[in-house]
Amino acid sequence: MAFVKLLLIITLLMSFGVASTLSDKYIYAKKNYVTAVLKNNKEKEVIYLKQIISYGTKLGKNVDRYKKQLQKYDKSIKTKVQKAAFKPKLKPEQKTSSYDISSVEADQNAIVINFTRDISIKDIDFVENKIKNGTQDIFDITGRFKDAAPTKLALDSIDKITILQYRYNTLRIILSHKTNPKTIYIVNQKQIIIKVLDTPKPKNIKIDKPTPKPQMLDKKDIGLITSNKVIVLDAGHGGKDAGAVGPRKRYEKHVTLGVAKYVRDELKAKGFKVYMTRSTDKFISLRYRTKYANNKNADVFVSIHANSTIKKNAHKAKGIETYFLSPARSDRAKRVAAIENQEDMNSMSYNSKNILLTLLNRSKIISSQKMAIDIQSHILYDLKKSYGKEIVDGGVREAPFWVLVGAQMPAVLIEVGYISHPEESKRIYTKTYQKKIAQGIAKGIISYFTHNP
Repeated sequence: MAFVKLLLIITLLMSFGVASTLSDKYIYAKKNYVTAVLKNNKEKEVIYLKQIISYGTKLGKNVDRYKKQLQKYDKSIKTKVQKAAFKPKLKPEQKTSSYDISSVEADQNAIVINFTRDISIKDIDFVENKIKNGTQDIFDITGRFKDAAPTKLALDSIDKITILQYRYNTLRIILSHKTNPKTIYIVNQKQIIIKVLDTPKPKNIKIDKPTPKPQMLDKKDIGLITSNKVIVLDAGHGGKDAGAVGPRKRYEKHVTLGVAKYVRDELKAKGFKVYMTRSTDKFISLRYRTKYANNKNADVFVSIHANSTIKKNAHKAKGIETYFLSPARSDRAKRVAAIENQEDMNSMSYNSKNILLTLLNRSKIISSQKMAIDIQSHILYDLKKSYGKEIVDGGVREAPFWVLVGAQMPAVLIEVGYISHPEESKRIYTKTYQKKIAQGIAKGIISYFTHNP
């Protein structure tokens, strides 16, 4: 049931970008439902589900999935009322006559514990222990599981998972790891989900390290992969949102549009089908950008930006960086994300944003990471041939960019340079430099498709 709710959240979030076609009440109910789910407030979830169904039916929308979700709640509420009158109070560790945990399994970098009864937050205790070679996350769960001993679990980011019936009425799950990834647990009616937030890095791929030299492509390879590939390019900012402003009033929105147009021309010349979220100087909300890519059934989404920093660091900070969606690991990534996320991010709390970033787009992170490395390496290779040591490799990084949330395809954000730097901003404002960057981006996209057919 938890996974059904997550799918609903993703669908709702992606639909917010087209609010102009829906009634305000319908949108408001959907937003409130997402908030209620995140806060695990089941009473409000039911209230807002009923509102969604009511308003959606009047608008002629398909609300079957919300009706099914509401039916599950109705059944659960009736069951709780019936049990409340007759359920005896059990003392801690009092023996029960049956096994109330039906299954424990690993799924999508999470451990899912299914119960035959309703549970609450009181049924799970968590403690973190430091051990000689790392850390252990220990979860004590109230319940009995018949197959505790024979069950073997494995997650990519965890070195060892131990599951045992620790006491008669306590199931213990131990996650042992050297890297200490973040874990959370979600309690939902008859299910507990223990989720590992940190996504494992692919083997032989290093983050925040010098970008490897790109593999050169053969013309035959390019011809094989261009057919039916759809690419959406997103020129950051625009219109009333100028983005960062550099010396001599150099605006980020003009740089991003110039580079995006050159990338479009390069890719179209190779036979790709290319769309742009904006081709003129106009304002577009962050939510609309990935919604547009989803509607076009894009194979990849590439958002183009220019970086900036505070005035006292303007002469030092420069370089090219490519990001993919994930909770930020470094202070630098958090700072860059905070700048780019200013528009359209005020409606959600900090915790809500972080929770969503752990749930959305997880299956695309590895693909996005590979594409980011291909693009970064080709940009550097092309620019260094002309500008040499002036080009700084800022690396491939993880950051919570809101513009990438909800994309149903591999998605990256490129910072083509620091518009706050006196010299670099002058370069990235020229057509010659923008064309060189665009050639590198186009080659990186082609390389990604070639290596990941």
